[in-house]
Amino acid sequence: MSTTTLTGKVAVVTGAARGQGRSHAVRLARAGADIVAIDVCAQTAKFSGYPLAEPEDLAETARLVEAEGRKILTKQVDVRDLAGQQAAVADTIAVFGRLDIVIANAGVCSWGRLWEISAEQFQEAIDINLVGVWNTVKATVPAMIEAGNGGSIVTVSSSAGVKAPPGCGHYAASKFGVVGLTKSLAVELSEYGIRVNTVLPYGTNTPLGTDTSMYAMFEQHPGFVYSYPPNLLKTDGLVEPEEISEAVVWLASDSAGVITGAQIPVDKGFLAR
Repeated sequence: MSTTTLTGKVAVVTGAARGQGRSHAVRLARAGADIVAIDVCAQTAKFSGYPLAEPEDLAETARLVEAEGRKILTKQVDVRDLAGQQAAVADTIAVFGRLDIVIANAGVCSWGRLWEISAEQFQEAIDINLVGVWNTVKATVPAMIEAGNGGSIVTVSSSAGVKAPPGCGHYAASKFGVVGLTKSLAVELSEYGIRVNTVLPYGTNTPLGTDTSMYAMFEQHPGFVYSYPPNLLKTDGLVEPEEISEAVVWLASDSAGVITGAQIPVDKGFLAR
């Protein structure tokens, strides 16, 4: 019988200080998992139009997880730092003795037409959003294989990872890359019973999703707005992080035990148009 109970499981979540990452960590804890919350907690994204999380945000995530009755280990690590992520995983095994679930969530977004942005802006998106996910995979997968318990990896791509919008092509390139990485990894890890899937959010109520710097792009190039049509579900507001977390927890659980290599839209029907 399938179940969404994660009792006895340990989950690593990147970008966990706020937004989607915090929501995923808290929802996983509510399902019974202990949490390892990783976040840079510093203003390291030079081209981001919104401020990144601070240490107090990560502390609040820890408080919320503990309020669910679960244990949490917090680590201030940039996902671009492979050695830092590997050290965090080593500490995870030392503290909890296992690793079952990985949510590769950390990411940033910035705006600009592809031929007008700098090489540094392009590289920042690729390094955080794509290389950062690969670093998470490289740091966590060996421990999961060695444990022999199977497990679940969920990457957070974007609707922009399958339907590229104008104005943030560098972001789209990184998120398309996450989809490709996920699909390859699902095949490579199948023999170990480790499932790998990705979620495709759109229009999420987080600092990234409500970044007002995008409006300048639409003002300069009003035709771009037609690439962002209304969602099929005529509900007010953006997708809430908690709504995405329901899909993430499902994919992490035995309820999705036959699901791997999938791309799950959490987008109110945006990709169906």
